[in-house]
Amino acid sequence: MLSICQMDPDHDTAQVRAMFWEYLHWANSRLNEEYGIAFDIEAMVHKTMSELQTYSPPAGRLLLAKDGNRVVGIACMRRIGGDIGEIKRMYVQGAFRGQGIGRELLQKLLEEAREMGYSTIRLDSARFMEQAHSLYRSAGFREIEPYAASEIPAEFHRHWVFMELDLL
Repeated sequence: MLSICQMDPDHDTAQVRAMFWEYLHWANSRLNEEYGIAFDIEAMVHKTMSELQTYSPPAGRLLLAKDGNRVVGIACMRRIGGDIGEIKRMYVQGAFRGQGIGRELLQKLLEEAREMGYSTIRLDSARFMEQAHSLYRSAGFREIEPYAASEIPAEFHRHWVFMELDLL
């Protein structure tokens, strides 16, 4: 039975770290294949885990899709300025794709963003993630120019898609 919930730091930290590792390993492999780009995954996981508070209430969210007690999907949101939020690290394990889990995570993040008073949500996504782009477009996101708060270095912008959704 699938459920969507906010991360519980007392119980979910190890599974969250494993999901970040899996997502970043998968993305890094594809980035290397597609564009010859490679990041230090261990450093990225360490940095993300050390910044978990940015994905915690009241200004952020770290949502988990759970099949029983097993985490099969993850989606994070953080404040990047004023009333603007950013979606990060949205990922569903391969065996669970095509079941609407990504859509459920996205809808829950957007619902939470509205409740938190965000007027705008942004995200960045590697160009090869075409299924994700379709999902975001179906929710009303549109492409924009790279934004200052994105963690993507300028030299890689051509390999990324930047998107925004107005919530008002």
